[in-house]
Amino acid sequence: MSRIGVRPITIPTGVEVTVEENNVIKVKGPKGELCQPIDANLTVEIEENVLTVKRPTDSKHDKAQHGLGRTLINNMVEGVSKGYEIKMTVNGVGYTVAKQGDTLVMKLGFSHPVEMKDPAGITTETPDATTIIVKGCDKAEVGNYAANIRAWRKPEPYKGKGIIYDGEVVQKKEGKSGASA
Repeated sequence: MSRIGVRPITIPTGVEVTVEENNVIKVKGPKGELCQPIDANLTVEIEENVLTVKRPTDSKHDKAQHGLGRTLINNMVEGVSKGYEIKMTVNGVGYTVAKQGDTLVMKLGFSHPVEMKDPAGITTETPDATTIIVKGCDKAEVGNYAANIRAWRKPEPYKGKGIIYDGEVVQKKEGKSGASA
């Protein structure tokens, strides 16, 4: 039995879930609207604000799709009701971030500032000069945009300079020893 797939999803008030043809799930809520197709073999049932996902057989493929389908639907429900956010910190001398309209401007040690325009459905905030907060209702898009921001300056292991996720621990390496033979 799937440990994740059999769990029911409680739909909070203000969130509307509909199942359309070809198993396309649409979720509307206060934070936005999301749409996701899931495997055609799965059955989605909604009864009194409780959503359950069922599979037809115990084949390896159906078991894998059962857990995946349930998780995708749960992420959509949670995203349109609460939203997702990723917090990052910029470490390094002279490394700063600022917001200009819907563009994130980062000074990361290059000869020019790096500018990234926020994609549709995602917002970025800079509460101070070294913090970036990425917010949105689609978990995958928020994570992908945060990874694209981080790719400009991944943390380096000697001084720890770069863009670091909140809670991430950068393993620092020991530099060269100064003794010569």
